[in-house]
Amino acid sequence: MQDELTSLGLPVDVDIVGVNESGLEAGNPSITAGRDLPWLQDTLATLVWKSWNVTFRDVILLDEENFPIAVYNLTDHDLSDPEKYQALKKLFTDAATPGP
Repeated sequence: MQDELTSLGLPVDVDIVGVNESGLEAGNPSITAGRDLPWLQDTLATLVWKSWNVTFRDVILLDEENFPIAVYNLTDHDLSDPEKYQALKKLFTDAATPGP
């Protein structure tokens, strides 16, 4: 999806980045193996997951100041379903396109 969003030439750049929950660092090698998605590790010092009230497999869209503006859970919305894939893609494109 990152490549698709980049190719659209949206007015605002969209960057998809994974953030692993603090305390689950041992899983980083397996989740990143064979993938090129940037992957960050939450820490006890930042506790991003807690401050954003993250549920496992949430996609959280941020505004330009890194404040959450939408949440799309991938457990509830399996991206192998083309309609759900397009719904998430639309969330990204809407967030990257200024309104009237």
